Amino acid sequence: MNSAEASVATRNDASRPRVAVVIGGSGGIGGAVAHRLAADGMTVVIHYAGSATKAEAAVTSVVAAGGTAVALPGDVAEPAEMTRLFDTVESRFGGVDAVVNTAGIMLLAPLAEMDLESFDRMHRVNVRGTFVVSQLAARRLRPGGALINFSTSVTRLQQPSYGGYAGTKGAVEAMTLILARELRGRDITVNAVAPGPTATPLFVEGKSEELIAKIASAAPLERLGTPEDIAEAVAFLAGPGGRWINGQVLFSNGGIA
Repeated sequence: MNSAEASVATRNDASRPRVAVVIGGSGGIGGAVAHRLAADGMTVVIHYAGSATKAEAAVTSVVAAGGTAVALPGDVAEPAEMTRLFDTVESRFGGVDAVVNTAGIMLLAPLAEMDLESFDRMHRVNVRGTFVVSQLAARRLRPGGALINFSTSVTRLQQPSYGGYAGTKGAVEAMTLILARELRGRDITVNAVAPGPTATPLFVEGKSEELIAKIASAAPLERLGTPEDIAEAVAFLAGPGGRWINGQVLFSNGGIA
């Protein structure tokens, strides 16, 4: 059996449950992703950085729906903490087959007015955190695995006040697309999902109903995305149907130009 045949055999080993690590899995989109991957039969590790209570609630919800899940903590920007998380996953479950990095923060202000502390905070989570997680995923994912990072449709929309945030996500896209080429021969796909406006508590908070309606009408489908919409895109890239999609940014935004 040559290396290509071995990797296919490993990927198709039905006796071994696939394992997904969802970074930021206690959030709105992260939680939907955890549910969706668990519904596909994957063992899901729900990572959290802040609230253990929210993470455990997400685990309880996944288990109640018939899935398998555990919660593990870690600061995405700290290599030692994330290495410990991956070590724990491998010790408990034997390996990692999918890494989905939904963790990120968004602070908005016109570029001329944004303070450097806010930009540095976003850079630490969105850029450094993506680098740390992607590096570990590149080293730990099994053949047939998938890394899915998160960008944003704002990188194409050029909306005022989003410059600092979009800049960090532009870096995420660059790292993602290059890493896909660097993993040649490993049978690992590397892609990014770029959501548009999505109806999460974080998105809705502080916005008037009129503003939300205006944003929703921008898409040809005339609605906001849902966390479940984004989770479907992730499940496609993490599953067998997405094996020929590699080194791409998938815009999940209802057609917003």
